[in-house]
Formats: sequence, C-alpha cells, structure tokens
Amino acid sequence: MQIEVLNREGKKVGSCELPEALFGQKPEPHFLHEVVTAYLANQRSGTHSTKTRGEVSGGGKKPWKQKHTGRARQGSNRSPIWRHGGITFGPKPHSYRQEMTEAKKRLALAQALSAKYSEGNIVVVDTFGVDKPKTAIMSAVIETLKGGRRPLLVNSAVDKAMKTAGKNIQGLHLCLAGDLNAYTVLNASRVIITKDATEKLAAILKQGKVAK
Repeated sequence: MQIEVLNREGKKVGSCELPEALFGQKPEPHFLHEVVTAYLANQRSGTHSTKTRGEVSGGGKKPWKQKHTGRARQGSNRSPIWRHGGITFGPKPHSYRQEMTEAKKRLALAQALSAKYSEGNIVVVDTFGVDKPKTAIMSAVIETLKGGRRPLLVNSAVDKAMKTAGKNIQGLHLCLAGDLNAYTVLNASRVIITKDATEKLAAILKQGKVAK
C-alpha cells in the first residue's frame, strides 16, 4: 500500500509503504464498539461514594417516643427518608475495568487505522518537528495539512518543542506510536503520522501479529 509522504508545507517529498496488516483491515463496527467501550470503562476511576445511614452523622437518640404523638414512628434521624439521612442503594467505590486481550487491542487498532485510511484521513509526513515551541507555527502546519477540529499527531519519539507548541491548541492530541489505541484513532478528525512512526507501528505488529 503506497502513500505519499508530505512535508510541513503540504508538498510531496516521496512515498512510503504502509503495512497491509495495519492499514488494509476490514473494519467491524460491533468489534470496534466492544473495544472502545472497554477502553472508556477502564478510564473511569470508580471513586464515587455516598454514605449509608450507618455512616452519616447524627442519630443515637430516638426522635420522639413510639406512641401517642400522632406522628409516624421514627427510630433515627439518620433514616434515608429524613433530610440529611443516609442514601439507600447509593454508589460505592468499585472497579469498572473490562479485560481485553492484547490480540484484540492490536486488531482494533489496525481496523481503526484502516477505517481512517479508507476515508482518506491518514496523512504521512517526513517530520513534524517544529523549529520553535510556538503555537502559531504548530497551528499553521495543522491547517496546511487539513487536520480538522480534532487532529491526531503521531510521532515516534517525544519532541518537547512540539509538545509545548501544541498544548494550547484546542482539540489537538499528541501521541507516541507505542501508545496509540483504537479509541484515540477513531476519535480524531485526521491522523497525521510521521514516516518513522509508521515503521515503529510495523515493528509493534511484528512483535505480536494482529489476530485474524
């Protein structure tokens, strides 16, 4: 699979071969939905908590005597039916984690990249390093490459100037090739990836073959 390699000015400077196993898969919507749902579930901290009637302050003394008051009997002002009382069946801290095999993750990544490639939203550049950590420079490059509202820039190594220049651009997501996942790819309006990053992705593929 041949694709043009562009420079930061959007001009063609060569071409490169994209791995068929990473960019030539047939996307399966139900499978991608399963993987994305698991990924989002794993991002949840699960720390939400409410207090039961045994944890709220107060109580200890019966609000009023059992009989002959004309009111309903009450045993504690910590009851859930009282204001400031405990919460019945409220959320408690727990894990939302959903296990996903490495083979499924790799296959989902390949299908996500393939989906973007078939849409024409994969752009390969020779390098994306900016000369100065300036937001204006980064913004101009993204506009030239038609990154859209949520561009994803994939690099093979950490570039501090690039990171500094892009941190104030709304919707921009910077990612290393080794950290790429299906959700990040699918959520992007356009994937702009360096030639070195495609080679690194191919190396990751060789370490563990994408499941068929």
